[in-house]
Amino acid sequence: MDGKRYNRKIYLEDKPRQEAQAEILSAFTISPEREMVPTGGALGRITAQPVFANVSMPHYHASAMDGIAVNAEDTYEAHEQRPLHLKQGQQFVYVDTGNSIPPEFNAVIMIEHIHEVDNETIEIIEPATPWQHIRPIGEDIVQEEMLFPQGHALRPADLGALLAAGVTEVPVAKKPVISIIPTGNELVVSDAGRAPGRIIEFNGTVFANYVREWGGEPALSQIVKDDPDKIKQALLDATETSDIVVINAGSSAGSKDYTVHMIEELGTVFTHGVATRPGKPVILGQINGKIVVGVPGYPVSAYLALEWFVRPLICKYLQIPEPRRQKIEVKLGRRIVSGMGAEDFIRMNIGYVNGQFIANPLTRAAGVTMSLVRADGLLVIPASQLGYEQGETVEVELLKPLEEIKNSIVFSGSHDLTIDLLSSHLKSRETETKIVSSHVGSMAGLLAIRKGEAHVAGIHLLDPQTKEYNVSYVKKMLAGQKVVLYPFLKRKQGWIVAKGNPLGIHNAGDLARQHAEYANRQKGAGTRILFDLLLDETGLDPEQINGYDREMFSHLSVAAEVKGNEKAAGLGIFPAAKAMNLDFIPVADESYDLLMTASFFESRQGNALISVIASETFQADVGRIGGYSVVRGAVPLYF
Repeated sequence: MDGKRYNRKIYLEDKPRQEAQAEILSAFTISPEREMVPTGGALGRITAQPVFANVSMPHYHASAMDGIAVNAEDTYEAHEQRPLHLKQGQQFVYVDTGNSIPPEFNAVIMIEHIHEVDNETIEIIEPATPWQHIRPIGEDIVQEEMLFPQGHALRPADLGALLAAGVTEVPVAKKPVISIIPTGNELVVSDAGRAPGRIIEFNGTVFANYVREWGGEPALSQIVKDDPDKIKQALLDATETSDIVVINAGSSAGSKDYTVHMIEELGTVFTHGVATRPGKPVILGQINGKIVVGVPGYPVSAYLALEWFVRPLICKYLQIPEPRRQKIEVKLGRRIVSGMGAEDFIRMNIGYVNGQFIANPLTRAAGVTMSLVRADGLLVIPASQLGYEQGETVEVELLKPLEEIKNSIVFSGSHDLTIDLLSSHLKSRETETKIVSSHVGSMAGLLAIRKGEAHVAGIHLLDPQTKEYNVSYVKKMLAGQKVVLYPFLKRKQGWIVAKGNPLGIHNAGDLARQHAEYANRQKGAGTRILFDLLLDETGLDPEQINGYDREMFSHLSVAAEVKGNEKAAGLGIFPAAKAMNLDFIPVADESYDLLMTASFFESRQGNALISVIASETFQADVGRIGGYSVVRGAVPLYF
């Protein structure tokens, strides 16, 4: 380093996304180069100029049937009462489909409509008409006809048409080269092993494949450390070899976020910060005539920024319109709050329940990669909007096919590891059905059934008075509704603790005495209700439990918290402890049941679900997990 100090750039702009996009599109003036590629390898490529046929298809008069070629005028006297005889070689020749028609003939009679009298003579009882069953020259393609205009993305059938028209090489736009530079001292390659403070560099792989999907050619560089000179050199090298540069991380206002300073020194910064959530700390600039896009390190922010600012550049280069997603109207299952002044991009789960689309938000954290993996759609809340109320109808962009969403079983309620297994078994049966689950807790799942916003809810609600699971809650909260409670699992709840149980946790009192850092479940979760009962039986108040108010939304999240902290403990199910190689101290056996409407239970999807649950293969897979048993011969309870 040259010893130069770079001050932290605290202030980020709030430039509207569309304005920032228009600015870099205007500055991006690189014209696409043209290259010739073999037609067989041109799938997905974009034509660089109109493409014309070199030959006609067919390029000769061709038989469309197996049969005989004749002169139609020679057959006019044929009648079923006066069969006509024709001589081979003189009045007809045999032809197969695709054969050339000799110039002296102008019709084909199907082989099924002739009778062979002898080796040289055939008999017909119907006359032929001129050009029947003959494909004329150029029926499909005429020489010099324009096959495809400029800017056409070539599909498999297009390649066949090109070859049929004698086009063996096709002029296409050369793919724009997009340099991708991952930066950060904390980044390591995927096979470098795990260590605290070290993060596997995976954004680059995602970026590269987005670029391929959009028609570009990615050039992924090695990880560049947070060193101004190294970042500067990487940017200079990239602008020499590529059309667009993407640099990942270092775009915010931290003490080691050097990217904006480097772009300022080497070229021009158009934008530092856009009015979006997530994705605000974006840098848009230009070095050596090449657009440079600096995207945040958080995955969701980065992927969205890539779509907003890199995809339009690739499309402009290739001279094709930017793709647009299908949009549908959905009813919101939960209230969504937004802030004024910035667009909010909310990842949504969508289900089709009782003839309407129901959507619920996934986590809004910018670093949660799986929120985009699991998302069915994207809700964009304008900068002028404060959010939407539960039950409102809004428009969302689809991230998955509409039919896939419509065929999904919407699962709400308590988290359990077997639900993903159940979904896998459903798909393996080629039912075109999968389960879309949202882990909101037993009580919220029950309410989702009551409001018609889910097909199935997993519940394990313990009644403190009767010590019975689920039945009293269903009777009380769904009175008057036709629902079915299907006995599903018996499972063990217990203390999830570090290996060797160093704090000696055996009951709720031990949590308080050892000042354990408790990982609790969210309000309304069956595990939370059980824990509150254990506290009450022990005579403890929630205030005496360190971490009582910290909420986790799945058993695996509780186990992950304990895995990372020997002083932590949580209440959960055995498979979660097993998955994280933790110790498990049993507390109670519980009933985890499936609640659904009677109409869904009796539907095609409902029958498929119950059939899988009752199958030996599914029950055997559940048994292998440990800590579970599927209720055999379950008798559904109708309410």
